[in-house]
Amino acid sequence: MKTHNEIPVAREEVVIVEAPAPAGELSEEDVSPELKEERLYVASQWQLMWWKFRKHKMALISVGLLVIVYGITLFCEFLSPYDPHRYDVKYAYAPPQLPHFVDAEGLHFPPYVYGLTGTRDPETLRIVYEIDETQRLPLQFFTQGDPYKFWGIWPSNLRLVGMETNEQVVYILGADRLGRDNLSRILMGTRISTTIGLVGVALSFVLGILLGGLSGFYGGVVDTIIQRLIEFIRSIPSIPLWLALSAAVPKDWPVLRVYFMITVILSLIGWTGLARVVRGRFLSLRKEDFVLAARLAGSSEFRIIVRHMVPSFYSHIIASITLSIPWMILSETSLSFLGLGIRPPAISWGALLQEAQNLRAIAMAPWLLIPGLFVIITVLAFNFVGDGLRDAADPYSR
Repeated sequence: MKTHNEIPVAREEVVIVEAPAPAGELSEEDVSPELKEERLYVASQWQLMWWKFRKHKMALISVGLLVIVYGITLFCEFLSPYDPHRYDVKYAYAPPQLPHFVDAEGLHFPPYVYGLTGTRDPETLRIVYEIDETQRLPLQFFTQGDPYKFWGIWPSNLRLVGMETNEQVVYILGADRLGRDNLSRILMGTRISTTIGLVGVALSFVLGILLGGLSGFYGGVVDTIIQRLIEFIRSIPSIPLWLALSAAVPKDWPVLRVYFMITVILSLIGWTGLARVVRGRFLSLRKEDFVLAARLAGSSEFRIIVRHMVPSFYSHIIASITLSIPWMILSETSLSFLGLGIRPPAISWGALLQEAQNLRAIAMAPWLLIPGLFVIITVLAFNFVGDGLRDAADPYSR
C-alpha cells in the first residue's frame, strides 16, 4: 500500500497541461465543438445575438456601407469638392472626368484627370465635350476651396479634394444643366435623404407602439376607434395623400421647416403597419401566464407593457424599424422627385433626380441618374441589416 508521499506528481502535471484554456484566449478555429457548445450556455443574450449576427455576411457588409453613408452625412461639407450651388453654364452637362491612378509609367499618385475641350455643334447649337488627353490635371488633397460652415456652425474652406487653384473645376461625376458639380450635390444631398429616414421612423415607431399597444391591451371601444382610423389612412392612395398633405405646406416656408414638415407627413402615414402588428401581439400576449403573474404581483399596466409585453417581440420590432427606414428614404425621394418634398435650394437625392425627369436630359447626361444608385445601395443595405438583426434578435431559433 502506497503512502501519501509515494504518490507520483506526473499525473497532476498531465492534468494541468491538458486543461483547456479559457475560450477568450483561443481563436475561433482552435475552439473545440464541445467548448463552443459549453460557451453557449454561459453567454449573455447580447453575446448570442452578436455571434448569430456576424454569421450573416451580407448584413456585416451592409453595416460597413451604412457606416460610410452616414460618415458622408456627418462630413459632407468637407468631402464635397465645391460649393453645391456653384455654377458655370459654360460647362453645362459636362461629362464625368474620372480620376486615373495608373499611367504608362505605373502607379501614379496623386491621381489626375484629363481636361475637357468643348465645341459647339453648328446644327443643334449644343456644346459637345471631348476628353483632351494632352491635359493632365493633378488632383490635390486637403486644399483650400469654397468657404462653408461645418454643420452650419464653424466657418472653414478646407476640402478633401480639389484642384491646385479654386478657379479650376473638375467634374468627377459630371455636371448638371447649370454646370454645377454633380458629386458635390450628391454628397450634400446625403444629409437630408438619410436623416429624414431616421427621424421619420423614430416618430412613426412611437406612434405605432403607443396606439397599437393601447388598441391591443385595452380592446373594446379604444380598439375599434384606433382600427377604424388605421383603415381610413390605409385606404387612401399614397400619391393623392402626399399631394394633399404637401399642398398644406406653405411655399414661403424656410428649408428647415419644410424638412420637419415632410418628416411629420411621412411619420403620420408610416405608423399604421407597425400598429397593426403590435395590436395583434398584444391581443395574444395579454392572456399569457407571465402577464397574469405580473398583474398579481401588483405591477402597473405601464410596467406590464414596457417591461414584459414589448420585449417579447423585439425581433419583429427591430426588423420593422430597419425596413421602415428605407421606406422613408424612398418616400422622400418620390415626394421630392414629384416636386412635393424638399424644395430648392435644399438638396436631397430625390430633388437631384428631378433633373433627370425628361428623356432629353437622360440622353444627354445619363450621369444625372447616379443619385438613384445611391438610393438603391442605401435601401438594400438597410434591408440586409434588417434581415440580420431579425435573425439575431432570436438567437435560439434554428
